[in-house]
Amino acid sequence: MFAVAEATPDLKANQNFLALQGELTSTEGKIAYARQFYNDSVMSFNTAIQRFPANMVAGMFGFTQRDYFEIEAAAAEPVAVQF
Repeated sequence: MFAVAEATPDLKANQNFLALQGELTSTEGKIAYARQFYNDSVMSFNTAIQRFPANMVAGMFGFTQRDYFEIEAAAAEPVAVQF
């Protein structure tokens, strides 16, 4: 999207386009933060169910380790916006 803005000076100067750029950047940051928060929570959970005496309770109630949230390489690339 930023390459399109560089190629079109009128579009780059438009305040609405600049607001869209800021919103997309903010949204990507929020998604990254939420993914990190989830993975930190999973790490804490996995660690907790391995410690005594929580491991005994976890075993009785069937708590098992959870997987981390991982994204595919294609999803990690910047969002493509068509105009």
